[in-house]
Amino acid sequence: MKRVSLLISAVLLIIIFICIFFSPIFKVFSFTETRTNNPQIFYIDVTEAKGFQIRFTHSIHLTDVLESYEIKDSNELKLVSMEYEDVAIGMPAYAEEDQTLTYENGKYTISYKNKTLDNFTLYVGDVDYDLYFRYNDKEYNLKNALERGSSYLFEVKTVSIYDKLKGVLIEDE
Repeated sequence: MKRVSLLISAVLLIIIFICIFFSPIFKVFSFTETRTNNPQIFYIDVTEAKGFQIRFTHSIHLTDVLESYEIKDSNELKLVSMEYEDVAIGMPAYAEEDQTLTYENGKYTISYKNKTLDNFTLYVGDVDYDLYFRYNDKEYNLKNALERGSSYLFEVKTVSIYDKLKGVLIEDE
């Protein structure tokens, strides 16, 4: 009888361990390689903070562009604003529906009323210009963490311990 009870306890512990190990319980910013047969996943842990930014140097204007986002409860990305200095090639010169454009202190800011995305593709150019991810008072240099010349599907998702062990944690500088 003791053997059966020990066996049942061991099996239950194994089942609990497997459930915990493979259950998606950690919210992360996920950067998944695209256009490859064996995509690598890079991630940054999400804490309580909802807002984050992506700052990059525009390759033609050579000025900074700052995109601001918020994480919604559904893990969707709410585009809050985009700030830039030049409206020439590649940057909006006017507001579209549900947007406002302001110009103050030499910077244009487009604010979005209700623009949400499930994900987007981030291209890491093979040029020596900035590409930083800002979150929770930390800045992550994506040019150092991700491969130049590659594309990544960016999204907020919930992953398991197993997924985190397979992925690569992006460290702040």
